Amino acid sequence: MSRPVAVGVDGSPEAVAAATWAAGEAVLRGTKLRIVYAAQSPGPATAQSGSFEARSHWAEDLLAEAVTAVRRERPSLEIESRHRSGHPFEVLADEASEAGLLVLGSRGLGGVGGFLLGSVGMATISATERPVVLVRAPERPDAADGALPAGPARDVVVGADLDQFFAPLLDFAFQEAVLRGDRVLVLYGWSIMPVVRDASALVAAEREMGPGVARRLTEALKPWRHKFPSIEVAERTPIGGPARLLLRAADNADLVVVGRRVRKGSLGAHVGSVTHALIHHCPAPVAVIAHE
Repeated sequence: MSRPVAVGVDGSPEAVAAATWAAGEAVLRGTKLRIVYAAQSPGPATAQSGSFEARSHWAEDLLAEAVTAVRRERPSLEIESRHRSGHPFEVLADEASEAGLLVLGSRGLGGVGGFLLGSVGMATISATERPVVLVRAPERPDAADGALPAGPARDVVVGADLDQFFAPLLDFAFQEAVLRGDRVLVLYGWSIMPVVRDASALVAAEREMGPGVARRLTEALKPWRHKFPSIEVAERTPIGGPARLLLRAADNADLVVVGRRVRKGSLGAHVGSVTHALIHHCPAPVAVIAHE
């Protein structure tokens, strides 16, 4: 059996959505689901925090409820639960190291839309080089399971950067498309000199430079087309900001795949502006893939 799919829970609706999505992903991968609750090592008990024993019982009840809820929908899925103490992001990063994928919930911003990913989530992303998928609670309860396709095939959208090494993003996106029977939509947004503001000049620039950009992307995708011949691939190279283009494409996406740079020095991990925008505003699940 392949590595498990791990999901962090904390009793929130977003964590429930994450567990539901993670369960579907585990089914697709033919592996087990590991549900994890991570709690800061307790200090002295207070009237507000309660005793250590009470907090421990609460955590165990939370895990039991999560397991029961998932098993109700996935009775044949192998599920295990873990209650661990320590800094939550460190615990979750450690769990990710053993898993094929870590899934976390993200809070929506109500009518404004988008993600409000807490400090634990951002710290976890920075602390692990394993893939992390962020799932927001659906607006409709019947839309909670984003891992299994229903109806016509949808997209696994991946943001490409032709100036960086983005092979890990393509590897992940194509493998996920195989699991779902989805199309892979590869987007590369590019820009021209900022002094060009006239609409006719923009059209002319796109006409002159656009074919060359498109050829570069086509050439870069050849190894994946060869490796995954059954997967439909769509390529888009419009002028425009990558974040805006990816957010627009997310309307028909089962998953949006973005990257983050791995830094070995004192600066630590780096989450770029495009990835930052996607994990805070994308309505679809977002996979963050570490790359050099």
